[in-house]
Amino acid sequence: MNLVELERPEVEALVAGFDVPAFHGRQVFHWIWARGATEFGAMTDLSESLRASLAERCRIGIPEVETRQVSSDGTTKFLIRLADERRIEAVYVPDTPAQTLCVSTQVGCAMGCPFCLTGKMGLVRNLTAGEIAGQVLALARDTGLHGSPFNVVLMGMGEPLHNYDATTKALRILADRRGLATPPRRVTLSTVGLLPELERLTQEEVMPNLAVSLHAADDELRSELVPVNRKYHLADLIETCRRLPLPRRQRITFEYVLLAGVNDRPEDARRLVRLLGGLKAKINLLALNEAPGIAFARPDDERVNTFAKELAERGLTVSVRKSRGRDVRAACGQLIVEGERPATGEKVVARL
Repeated sequence: MNLVELERPEVEALVAGFDVPAFHGRQVFHWIWARGATEFGAMTDLSESLRASLAERCRIGIPEVETRQVSSDGTTKFLIRLADERRIEAVYVPDTPAQTLCVSTQVGCAMGCPFCLTGKMGLVRNLTAGEIAGQVLALARDTGLHGSPFNVVLMGMGEPLHNYDATTKALRILADRRGLATPPRRVTLSTVGLLPELERLTQEEVMPNLAVSLHAADDELRSELVPVNRKYHLADLIETCRRLPLPRRQRITFEYVLLAGVNDRPEDARRLVRLLGGLKAKINLLALNEAPGIAFARPDDERVNTFAKELAERGLTVSVRKSRGRDVRAACGQLIVEGERPATGEKVVARL
């Protein structure tokens, strides 16, 4: 049993099965997440017999950092090896203004957005809750952030809501005050808008900030850029967003990647204003991060600034996100692990 896969109550129940008080389970959880222990022998406030029992029946399996690439701007891209030898990528973005860890929720992605390299992989498999939360622990230890405040964004490889149960369990593990104690206000989940799962998310005990990947303001274009729009149309997505219970002063972030000559015209901006009218919204603009195999181009800075000005002058809150880590292919939409495909005979089902 890999204890990294378990929430604190589950660890308590497992340890209680060793005929010891349940509070020892809380100690074990604290050692793993708050103190970063990877061996039971390090848990010096547990009895030797309990440590021996744990070592015999359990393990602490955290995803392993295999390689690092450091960008000229300080961004670090990590290649992470999983227990089954699958690999994913994750990113550390310093000074944003907080320290930010960008983690993955799937090996590959089933959404098929044509401007995103991860979509070229297809879906290889979902990550487990322990693999998602374990990335955060592995990166926090590697970057020296363990024990310090940092932000987490589920914006790496995969669609978090397509791996709903594992993602929400990972969020509970991360938020536990006896562990990393990463509060929901420091976590942002990026989604293309899987509507049933988005509505379920509002009922969860740990509700992160939301970033909805929009990229177009009409159904025809968005269906080309975000294929899931063919099932969950823009009007339904926006209506769902209007119903989301938001804390006072909080806004939904809408991500919009600008593609030269495709969705970056002034009329596209005005259409976006009409679409989001009356919503508590913030628009996060990002010029495309170009990469081989992506059949779109990055607009120039003047085009980006003109688009942002069109939005701001019509009353929307807008920011232009600076691309980080482009020289090591660590920027948004550039994460891909070459050669990762389902093994022969392995069936991967994408249910949308």
